[in-house]
Amino acid sequence: MQSPGTDPLLLDLAAGDERAYALLYDRFAGRLYRVALAMLGRAEDAEDVVQELFLAVVRSRKRLPYVQDLTAYMFSSLRRAAGRRSARLAPPAVPLDAVGEPAAPADRPEADSPHTAALARAMQSLPPKQREVIALKFDAELTFAEIARVIGISSNTAASRCRYALEKLRLALLRAGGER
Repeated sequence: MQSPGTDPLLLDLAAGDERAYALLYDRFAGRLYRVALAMLGRAEDAEDVVQELFLAVVRSRKRLPYVQDLTAYMFSSLRRAAGRRSARLAPPAVPLDAVGEPAAPADRPEADSPHTAALARAMQSLPPKQREVIALKFDAELTFAEIARVIGISSNTAASRCRYALEKLRLALLRAGGER
């Protein structure tokens, strides 16, 4: 096992400092929720997975000083938790008004907008690996290098999946626009 690092946040988390947990929550909760929602398709499941993730962090806090990349650790943990959850669930019924909720309400398009519904349908039509990269890139605001560490792929593969997904989304939205 490697020796513990010196990241003050990780050391404070390991010591059980409540302020450190509040900071961790503030830093990651919104992005984790949006990625979980994109992966699972249901707000209730996304909320549960994020809550379970933070509880797991508290339970395993003695290992936190050994974490090299906190962002990769959090999103990798989320990915595993969402995978376990989705294996137990039937295919999700996606609430169209919940998909892709940004953290700040001012950034959110009207929930009943036809564009929002079309984007939600287009996102759900993406293959899971592409949907995951899109969620990590735009909802979690990770770089391709960070996405590569989280998923265990190369940065080039992450960028390619993103590019292919964006092209599929563009075509789906063009088709949806022509249906009106």
